[in-house]
Amino acid sequence: MRPRFPLVLGILVALLIAILDQASKWAVLEVLRAPGAPFPPPFAGPMRLAPFLDFTLVWNRGISFGVANQQGYPTVWFALVALAITVALLLWLARTPRRYLGVALGLVIGGAIGNLIDRLRFGAVVDFVYVHIGAFDWWPSFNVADSAI
Repeated sequence: MRPRFPLVLGILVALLIAILDQASKWAVLEVLRAPGAPFPPPFAGPMRLAPFLDFTLVWNRGISFGVANQQGYPTVWFALVALAITVALLLWLARTPRRYLGVALGLVIGGAIGNLIDRLRFGAVVDFVYVHIGAFDWWPSFNVADSAI
């Protein structure tokens, strides 16, 4: 029986990303929530961190980059798709003999799990990192899970 190092490594990376993602979202939700506001909080104003970087709370009910955010699709559809993709990636991870591929799959799996937790918990994904350069402000807000994916 050969060692399952890529599988173990990928699972550890996935767990680390999911934990970092959820911890960062918890911190942002606490920081951006106005005193006395309900949890989860409604949209809060941006927090300027640098001339090109803000923390801005956005509830993404759609898919990547806010696509289908306003269409009103049931949250369970996106959650089921994310779950199916995660299972497929876990099966791939279980078969890979390559360490780098194990790490890469772990990053994507951890990001998918982090966003799936949001969908199940809030009915939307918490996005908060907003990068902009002058008039070039077309990039949507994202989070740690999105960065890993």
